[in-house]
Amino acid sequence: MEYRDKNLVCVECHQTFIWTAGEQLFYADKNFKNEPKRCKDCKNKRNARMSGPPRERVETTATCSQCGKATTVPFKPTQGRPVYCKECFQQRKAASL
Repeated sequence: MEYRDKNLVCVECHQTFIWTAGEQLFYADKNFKNEPKRCKDCKNKRNARMSGPPRERVETTATCSQCGKATTVPFKPTQGRPVYCKECFQQRKAASL
């Protein structure tokens, strides 16, 4: 199959970038099924963010909305949304299946 340069639009910066015939051949050799979604600059920025140190996990004390027991959750709760302890969360999860 003969590959031709192709214009694609980056999902991050919305700029047009060229996916070269050589890059398409490389993708085909590796059996990659999807076209690239990001230009090289946005891909490099994303890789730099992803390879950085992991974000620190936040433990917040909260009261379970179902049973009223004190619990800790790995996020900062937002107002108006219920927070559940581990047991109540698992019960709700099992009930929804």
